[in-house]
Amino acid sequence: MSTLYVVATPIGNLSDLTTRAVETLSAVSTVAAEDTRVTRKLLNHLGISPQLESLHAHTTPERLAALIEKLNNGDMAVVSDAGTPGISDPGSALVAAAIEAGHEAIPLPGPSAIVAALSVTGWSFDRFLFLGFLPRKKNEQLATLESAASEPGPVVAYESPHRIKATLANIEKQFPERQLVICRELTKLYEETFRGTATQALTHFKEPRGEFVLVIEGAGDIPKTEITDEEITKTLENLKAEGIQGRTLVEQTVELTGAPKKRVYRLSLSSK
Repeated sequence: MSTLYVVATPIGNLSDLTTRAVETLSAVSTVAAEDTRVTRKLLNHLGISPQLESLHAHTTPERLAALIEKLNNGDMAVVSDAGTPGISDPGSALVAAAIEAGHEAIPLPGPSAIVAALSVTGWSFDRFLFLGFLPRKKNEQLATLESAASEPGPVVAYESPHRIKATLANIEKQFPERQLVICRELTKLYEETFRGTATQALTHFKEPRGEFVLVIEGAGDIPKTEITDEEITKTLENLKAEGIQGRTLVEQTVELTGAPKKRVYRLSLSSK
């Protein structure tokens, strides 16, 4: 069986293309591309000329079947206009079809706007939430942001220049105090990284240009206000009023307040 190579391509600077990616694109006979015109420029830069086939978000099942037929006859690479195929870009449908047909799909890692932006936040985290491109409608976008409010790690989204101000206004409404890291035109000539709140970003990006990666501080990075003894005692009293006692009373108070178990137990004794 043949192999489908999922090849990450530069998001701006052509020097970011890996040696392995160049070798693979030079070796395969066919490259499935999101936009053949964009990929042709990259291939011309490399001095290679495999057959180009289009593969975009609206590719029909018939077109997909034709690509699999080509894959049956030899190895193929799939690329998007920039970054990694299948990550907010076309590619996943071809990968799924290739696997179903018995072929192997091998990733060639490389440029990724998500990872690039996260790497310069300076924040310590072991998870993040990627939202892709946020919904266009205001209410839907606000609902999406609200659903991400409790995410412990950073929240990442892509945005275009003509929508960035409206999106920042919604982030300001949902996360007025959170820090943002906004990367504009990553790896390109006018690359820029902004750090600050949404309010500050709205002032900074008065005439936005280029593509944006938004990274919103996660809920886990926000300092939590220390709960007072009075608040813990009040929670204990409310639970007692519901008939909850003993170990269950302490455990539920710990869960509701986030206070240490020993502290809650001590206050439960003093409130008897």
